[in-house]
Amino acid sequence: MRPVLVLNVVGLTPAMLGENTPNLKALANAGATRPLETVTPAVTCSVQSTLLTGTMPSQHGIVGNGWYFRELAEIWLWRQSNHLVNGEMIWDAARKRDPEFSVAKLFWWYNMYSSADVSVTPRPQYPADGRKFPDVYTQPPELRDQLQTKLGQFPLFRFWGPAADVVSTEWIGRSAELILQERKPTLTLVYLPHLDYDLQRLGPDDPAIATRLREVDVVAGRLIDSAHKLGASVIALSEYGITRARGAILINRVLREAGLLTVRREDAGEQLDPGASQAFAVVDHQIAHVYVREPSRIDEVRTLCSMVDGVEAVWGQDEKRAAGLDHARSGELVLIAKPERWFQYYFWLDDAHAPDYARTVDIHRKPGYDPVELFLDPEKPMVKARIGLTLLARKLGMRAMMDVIPLDPSLVKGTHGRVTDRPEDGPVFITDAPEWLDDQKTVRAVDVKSIVLRHVFGGDGDRRTV
Repeated sequence: MRPVLVLNVVGLTPAMLGENTPNLKALANAGATRPLETVTPAVTCSVQSTLLTGTMPSQHGIVGNGWYFRELAEIWLWRQSNHLVNGEMIWDAARKRDPEFSVAKLFWWYNMYSSADVSVTPRPQYPADGRKFPDVYTQPPELRDQLQTKLGQFPLFRFWGPAADVVSTEWIGRSAELILQERKPTLTLVYLPHLDYDLQRLGPDDPAIATRLREVDVVAGRLIDSAHKLGASVIALSEYGITRARGAILINRVLREAGLLTVRREDAGEQLDPGASQAFAVVDHQIAHVYVREPSRIDEVRTLCSMVDGVEAVWGQDEKRAAGLDHARSGELVLIAKPERWFQYYFWLDDAHAPDYARTVDIHRKPGYDPVELFLDPEKPMVKARIGLTLLARKLGMRAMMDVIPLDPSLVKGTHGRVTDRPEDGPVFITDAPEWLDDQKTVRAVDVKSIVLRHVFGGDGDRRTV
């Protein structure tokens, strides 16, 4: 077996490889680069599950970063249990080949309770008084204290939210270097999220993206050097490309105005009531799963959605099957946005009635992905001072709302989720061992599992066995 390092450089595209990415470009020049044919939806949880199982969402069941759990009548995003993923993981396939194979899964999603040898993933502490403390969950458990003793507390608030920047990616990189050196896994999977933040905040054409590319390339370069010193092969890839965003689609407001979506009025604002609704959408970047309670109303809802400005396609069962998205967790309908458009989850008709969580960073309570969490509200005076006072109040044990997120989707300048029209704007696959690639001009996401295993074990004349 040859050890392999896989770097998931989120948002990296073939067009970005150049003077701002000297380390990744050197890796590409020494080996080979291919556009990566991603899946729909081109979002983190779905794509990563395809990369690691070699199957489509219709098989592994991860139809987005979250979905409607029909049995509970609740929408949940960003769950963490690996038990949600169906199919054989890459490391289980490898252990069949050699029981000595080991894997470290660092910040890739669905990273809890898997059969990986080493896992590290964000896992905040939530004391009963409502506070939130940065932390990580690890396997083995003692690794948590070992990493945070050496590297400091995981910078959770630099991993997502208005303060998200390269600091969290640097922490992940340093943790990966330590694990490579001290534990020497056969396969090391590392998630580097840094580019994702400003590509969504600023858009891919903003001049500041050059600086962000240089920053993530430094982290990648250190890891590439560490891996090569250990005799490991290196793969760098991405899940999706981020393209310009020029307008949100408020699909849940359309469904509400049509009398299909139901809300509850509470002291903390209006709340979406999915179990009581005839139809509602779980939005995820440029994809929206529309759940329709009564089968007899699917055609009605499909017609309504097809007329919404910004919607490119409405998929029913046949279209979902063709795209590999016909899983029981999917909505009865799946909406695809037009290029440069994306879906925002807002379901209230008046911002005065927005739920209290709407103005906070709260990835678990919102019934859809919210990129506006990357921004501070420009209309709040002295917003950074407000944050400081809120943090102080929380440290003193008082309850305090961190309501500093705006309700303005127009701030978002980059999005993803649909397969890009041009391959150079989509994800990329780079390897320093091109002999294990097929002759195709692109790498399919469903083939990454077998390609990585070839890097580990070499060719055996029958690639179907990996």
